[in-house]
Amino acid sequence: MATQSPNASSLAEVLDRILDKGMVIDVWARVSVVGIEILTVEARVVVASVDTFIHYAQQISMIEQASQSGELEDMQDLETGVGAIEPRAIEVEEQ
Repeated sequence: MATQSPNASSLAEVLDRILDKGMVIDVWARVSVVGIEILTVEARVVVASVDTFIHYAQQISMIEQASQSGELEDMQDLETGVGAIEPRAIEVEEQ
């Protein structure tokens, strides 16, 4: 006689939770024999709801628009400038 535990979830409940919260599976594997790489597998699987995908697509679109208008390059130049200043600040603190 089969009994069901009180916390058992149906397939529909599991799928609803995954689509609501999302799920990412990231796999990286390498097979080598005697130091010779035979096979490398890289995979990334993302499962999300349509609403989450639309939100993600809108954000990507904003990034593409910023890169086309030159705003992204300005931000990268600013980050480069900050990166150049940080080592100098460390040198001043050490003195």
